[in-house]
Amino acid sequence: MLIDDTDRRILRHLLSEPGLATADLAERAGVTAATCWRRLERLVEGGILRGQHAVVDWRALGWAVEVSLRFTLDKTNPRAFDEFLDAARNVPEVIEIQTFLGRVDVRLNVIARDMGHYQEVYRDRILTLPHIADIESLMLVSTIKDSGSLPL
Repeated sequence: MLIDDTDRRILRHLLSEPGLATADLAERAGVTAATCWRRLERLVEGGILRGQHAVVDWRALGWAVEVSLRFTLDKTNPRAFDEFLDAARNVPEVIEIQTFLGRVDVRLNVIARDMGHYQEVYRDRILTLPHIADIESLMLVSTIKDSGSLPL
């Protein structure tokens, strides 16, 4: 689906202020509310706009630790990926799962209330995941840029 400058303006404003009402979004993008609504519908139908989501700041809820865990799996079992991913999905503290091509097979982002809680999660839930050949842990110190914006 091709988009034009009007679509880009709507998307830029939507990304910068996702909670805007359609009428306010239309005004900022310089189009009528009806045009804005039709454009948004077309962007959804075209698969460009997949929805709007609430973003919860888990740090504000008392989760102070974030660790990125990189796994290399023992691929001698043909079901290693599927079994690992199925088990990882069931760990409540895992907030993100990504798969890769290369030396690292899977990355999990894990959150915990504090270091004691992280140690418990790591020992009781992470180390028991199947088919682990190697783990590398990266403790998040700070987030410099966390942007959902695009160069539109």
